[in-house]
Amino acid sequence: MLCRLFIRDFVIVDRLELDFATGFGALTGETGAGKSILVDALSLALGERAEVGVVRAGCERAEVTAEFSVEADSPLLAWLAEHDFAADDGVCLLRRIVDASGRSRAYINGNPATLVQLKDAADLLADIHGQHAHHSLLRPEAQRNLLDAHGGLTALARDVAEHYRDWHRLAEARRYAERDAAATARERELIDWQVVELRGLAFSAAAWRETEMEHHRLAHAANLIDGVALTLATLQDEDVNVIDQLERNVTRLSELTNIDGKLNETLELANGALIQLQEAAHQLSRYREHLEIEPDRLAELEQRIDAVVTMARKHRVIPEDLPQRLGELEVRLAELALYADPVALGEREAVARMAYRKLAGQLGAARLQTAASLSEAITQAMQSLAIPGGRFEIALEPIEEGAAYGLENIEFRFSANAGQPLRSLAKVASGGELSRIGLAIQVIASRAGQAATLIFDEVDVGIGGRAAEIVGRMLRQLGRERQVLCVTHLPQVAAQADWQWSIGKHEVEGATTSRVEVLDRAGRIEEIARMLGGERITETTRKHAQEMLGS
Repeated sequence: MLCRLFIRDFVIVDRLELDFATGFGALTGETGAGKSILVDALSLALGERAEVGVVRAGCERAEVTAEFSVEADSPLLAWLAEHDFAADDGVCLLRRIVDASGRSRAYINGNPATLVQLKDAADLLADIHGQHAHHSLLRPEAQRNLLDAHGGLTALARDVAEHYRDWHRLAEARRYAERDAAATARERELIDWQVVELRGLAFSAAAWRETEMEHHRLAHAANLIDGVALTLATLQDEDVNVIDQLERNVTRLSELTNIDGKLNETLELANGALIQLQEAAHQLSRYREHLEIEPDRLAELEQRIDAVVTMARKHRVIPEDLPQRLGELEVRLAELALYADPVALGEREAVARMAYRKLAGQLGAARLQTAASLSEAITQAMQSLAIPGGRFEIALEPIEEGAAYGLENIEFRFSANAGQPLRSLAKVASGGELSRIGLAIQVIASRAGQAATLIFDEVDVGIGGRAAEIVGRMLRQLGRERQVLCVTHLPQVAAQADWQWSIGKHEVEGATTSRVEVLDRAGRIEEIARMLGGERITETTRKHAQEMLGS
């Protein structure tokens, strides 16, 4: 659940730190007071797109940090561990920073994260239902996604889409093979020759490095011989050399230590230097024994280098990428071999089509079962939301050849009155009916999700009276299972909340800022009375508010 939200310099919020409780919480306040700003800030922390305008005027950046507690059995813990964002003591921190230029940064548990990672984590933590969410229910894609999510079929739907793409790739390959057989044969002949040539080169990156090193050494063999000889002469071969002089000085220091023991440390250093020089001279002598100018070997290496560089230039790659180029050509050659046999392609296409239809059939059967139970639940909820006699149905219309999303189209259908035929939701639902249906769907569908925190941002628009009270009870019941936050303008909804905050605007030194007040019972009575009666609050409205809250 959401435990804490820290906001700084976001729109009209200068600095705000909020501690959240469990159950159902209502966020209320006058229109324009900034109720939805809290939801917008939380949306930013959950991975929504960042806009330049979210940074408070005159500030360099906006910052939002959301702290969630994570249950021990939550799938989020495994996800965090897999992506090196391990949570400490069951806490998950999502942080987002947006600078004045619009550039944003994201963090999970203090570690830099991509926006995709932030959204993946957020999907397991919170669901936000916006005030216009019900309008998306008019889109077939949204209807299909909602049904799949409610039935836990999202992963199966992805597999179906992948099988569909495999089938159509093979179908396209078969058509290409039938249409362009001559072009395929020419390309196959060319690539076959290139593969044979590259394989004959027998290139390996390790051997190439050794070749370059050996060539460099042999190309400079004369310089090496002269340089080693000169160094050895200076160290030990000349009449006056470094090692002999250092030996005499070590002997002299040894004698002086008999006079003053403080020179012992200096003697050790000088003696160590002598030993290292003697070892260096010994190694150089051994090295010189193996040094020789090898013109034949040098010519052989130069020929090899020339062959490799020429081949790399031909394929427009650097030598080190020749193995990768060979692999690409081998893959293409295998594809072309496949294209050369349209019959074999057709057989593979048929197998892929059968695999798709089998998996899509399983998805369709699961969708049918989910659609029946969800339709019944939403129809029952509609009876309480001032649509008595109304019916809701999720219809599955078959698609003969199928599509990436399955063998059927999904359509939400609705009838407002008993005895009337069901028709497409987009064609028959009024604005108020759509709001109520959308809210029922959101509340019911939320129970199937994994997120422990649900946020409803003025989803009760277009609802009033008895229906509003029922909506409040629905959210309160949902709050027994999850943490529920609701931005609302309806007193009937706010009165059902376990706790309530009031959001208002204040002017500080000429700047407008948003403030949040945690309401006790007396404060809730005043706030709900304001929601009931507007600016003029009477004892009657206070009494009504008290009755709504219960004695």
